[in-house]
Amino acid sequence: MSGQGYAARLAAFAAACRADGVPREIAADAAARTLDCLGNSLGALGAHSGEDAGASPQAAALALARAAGGVGEATAVGSGLRMPADRAALVNGTLAHALDFDDTHLPSVLHPTAAVLPAALAAAEATGATGDALLTALAAGGEVCVRLGMASYDPELRNSVFFEKGLHATSICGTVGAAVAAGLLYGLTAAELAHAIGIACSMGAGVIEANRTGGSVKRLHCGWAAHSGVCAAQFAAGGVTGPPTVIEGRFGFLTAFLDERWTAQPLLAGLEEMGAAGNWQYARTVFKPYPSNHFTHPGIDCALALRRAGLRAEDVASAQLGVAAAPRRTIGEPHAEKARPRTPYHAKFSGPYTVAAALLSETAADGAGPGLRHADFSPEAFTDPRRLALAERVEVVADPQCDAEFPQAFSAVLRVRTHSGQVMQSRVTSSLGGPGMPLSRAQLAGKFRLNTEPVLGAARADGVVEAVRALGGAPRGAAGALLGLTRIG
Repeated sequence: MSGQGYAARLAAFAAACRADGVPREIAADAAARTLDCLGNSLGALGAHSGEDAGASPQAAALALARAAGGVGEATAVGSGLRMPADRAALVNGTLAHALDFDDTHLPSVLHPTAAVLPAALAAAEATGATGDALLTALAAGGEVCVRLGMASYDPELRNSVFFEKGLHATSICGTVGAAVAAGLLYGLTAAELAHAIGIACSMGAGVIEANRTGGSVKRLHCGWAAHSGVCAAQFAAGGVTGPPTVIEGRFGFLTAFLDERWTAQPLLAGLEEMGAAGNWQYARTVFKPYPSNHFTHPGIDCALALRRAGLRAEDVASAQLGVAAAPRRTIGEPHAEKARPRTPYHAKFSGPYTVAAALLSETAADGAGPGLRHADFSPEAFTDPRRLALAERVEVVADPQCDAEFPQAFSAVLRVRTHSGQVMQSRVTSSLGGPGMPLSRAQLAGKFRLNTEPVLGAARADGVVEAVRALGGAPRGAAGALLGLTRIG
C-alpha cells in the first residue's frame, strides 16, 4: 500500500473500516460525538443564537434548502423537513457549528464532527443504513479530516499553516472527511472513494477573518463542507474522477493550501494498523464545556478560579491574559474589536469579553453548570456596560509557557492587579475538557440537556439520548429514526 498515492491510501483505510468494522471503543466514541453534535444543533434552534432567529445563518440555510425543492431523502434537525441529502447536510452542518460549541481536535485545531456527521447522517438516511454503518462512517471520515489537519502543523511556527494563512482548516479538511463518510454509506468502492477524495479536494474553502472582526458567514462553513462532501461522493458514484496525486502532488491539496510547509507522517502513519483504538487520532478530539471559541476556554478557567479565590469584578484595576501567540491573534487582536464585540457571536471569539463575562456572569456563579453558558452571549449580556468596561481593562499577550504547550493543549495565565495594589494570578496548563481535564459523562450529559431541554423538553431529550446509545445495534433506517426524534413541536 505504501507505493500508492495518498488519496488511495486514505480510501483503502476507509474501505477497510467498512469491511472489518472499527474498534468498539471508537464506535462508542463516535456515538458520544453524535449526541454532542445533535445537542449543539438543537441548541442552535433555541434562543441561543444571539440574534433574531429569522436572520441567522441557520435560518438562511434552511430557507435556501426549502426553496430548492427536490426529492426528500434526508431530514433537517429540528424542523423534520425532508430534502435532498446534500441540502440536509448543508442545514445540519450549519446548525452544528452555529453556537461554536462543537468539539475540537488537538493538535490540528479543527472541528471534525460538525462537518463530517451531518454528511454521514444525510447519506445514511438516504441509503437506509444501519446504526453501525453510520458510526463507522463518522469515525473513518473524522479520522481522515483530523489527519489532514495534523499534516499542516509547523513546529517552527507552533501553529497550523492553515491558520497562519487565514484559512479555516475545519471547512477545508472537513469537506474531504465528509466525502469519505458519505462515500462509505453510498457503497463506493475503494477506488471510487479515492475519486471522491480527489473531487472533495477541489471543493473545500473557508477564510477566518470573521474570527477577528465579526460576520456570521463562519457558521456556514461546516454546513458547506458537509454539503460539498455529499456532492463529492455522489459525483464519484456518477463516474467523475479525481487525480491520483490530488493530496501530495505539485498542485495538490497540501501544497496548494500549505505551500511546502506540510508533513506526511501524521497523515499516513499507522493507517494499516487501525484495529487498535490507541492509533486513532479522531478519538483525541475534545469536547467543549463553554459555548465559545476554544482558544478562550483557558482564560475563562483562570477567571473562574480567581473568582473562587475571592476576586470581585469591581476590584479589578487591570488584567493581563497570557496565551500562546497563535490563539492571541484570534482572541486578542485587534484589541478595540475584542473589548467591544460587534455581535454576540463575535463575543465568542474575544479573550477580554470572555474573561469579563466569567468574572461577572450569574450563570457561572449559580453552581448549576461548569461556567459560562448561552446566556452569557445573549444580546443583553454582550452589551452589558459592566462587562464592556471590564473587558477594556483586559490585555491579551503572548506567554512563552503557553507557546510551548500549544497546540497539544490550550493553556493560559491570568494576572490581575486590584485597585488596592494586590496581584492575583491563575494559570491552567489544559483547559477544562482538554487532555488534562476531560469532561465527565455527567458533564457531557449536562451539556446535552442544557442545549436540548429548552426546545425538546426533558422527556424527549432523554429519548434522543437513549436512541444514540442504541445506535450501535440499530437496524436499517437508524439515521431517519434518530432525526425524527429531534423534531421540535
